[in-house]
Amino acid sequence: MVGPMHDHGHNSSREADRKRLAWALAITVAVLVAEVVGVAVTGSLVLFADAGHLATDSLGLVAALVAAMLARRPPTQRRTFGLGRAEILAAALNALILLAVAGFVVVEGVSRLTDPPPVPGLPLLVLGAVGLAGNLVALRVLGGGDRRNLNLRGALLEVVGDALGSVAVLAAAAVVLTTGWLAADPIASLLIAALIAPRAVMLLREAAHVLLEGTPRELDAVDVHAELQAVPGVTDVHDLHLWTITSGSHAVSAHLVVDGVRGVQCGEHSVLDAAATALHRRFGLAHSTLQVEHDEHADHEHTC
Repeated sequence: MVGPMHDHGHNSSREADRKRLAWALAITVAVLVAEVVGVAVTGSLVLFADAGHLATDSLGLVAALVAAMLARRPPTQRRTFGLGRAEILAAALNALILLAVAGFVVVEGVSRLTDPPPVPGLPLLVLGAVGLAGNLVALRVLGGGDRRNLNLRGALLEVVGDALGSVAVLAAAAVVLTTGWLAADPIASLLIAALIAPRAVMLLREAAHVLLEGTPRELDAVDVHAELQAVPGVTDVHDLHLWTITSGSHAVSAHLVVDGVRGVQCGEHSVLDAAATALHRRFGLAHSTLQVEHDEHADHEHTC
């Protein structure tokens, strides 16, 4: 028995998330342009790190937006699950880009610690404030989206990193202005890298878990097995599989064993309906593929 892949509410949520991604991209690009000009004027590494972070985030947001648009396409005979996994691939790409930026900033920051170049504090302070304002607006836009959407969460993490980067720019500018200590610039850039890397690793692990068909983290296979086992007429459950199609859309398949007498009494369709209803009610699993077997067939299956 196969349940519906998507419902109207799910599609409406995804449409809203796509609009949020588009707005976040526009805001991020506007801040990026300002910071690129600032890097040319000031030569600041922390501003370069933040601008580089913004540039990769802009690419990441473009990838996220394209992936969200691809996910709208209906299933085909060639791609029976549709292109929902494009969002997961985009999340993995974003994570890899963030790790690359963090690595570059660490190398450049360490090299500048011993001989930091001069940077003008006031332009740095102004650009940091502009960047933070833009980041906060983007956070507000993305923060109202579906937190189950891994693609949107990846974009949200990137903007959080941008906001923290802007705070680091402001801190470095304040130190340079008040004390003249130029090492504050590379130190702040290293702090940005330290904030980016763990979040990127976490996002990459989650994307890999989905791509490797891992059990969704919010589901427990033991609990799902027990729920199916409790369906009237079911004597055993085997070949249980749980996986994520795309963010917020999980699937289950299983073989349900019924004894010959109770199978006839309950009716196979009744068993299937009861099992699918139980999965949807307790776990929110709308996409279920269930097969009913009589106990004689199950014994034969395990011996062959």
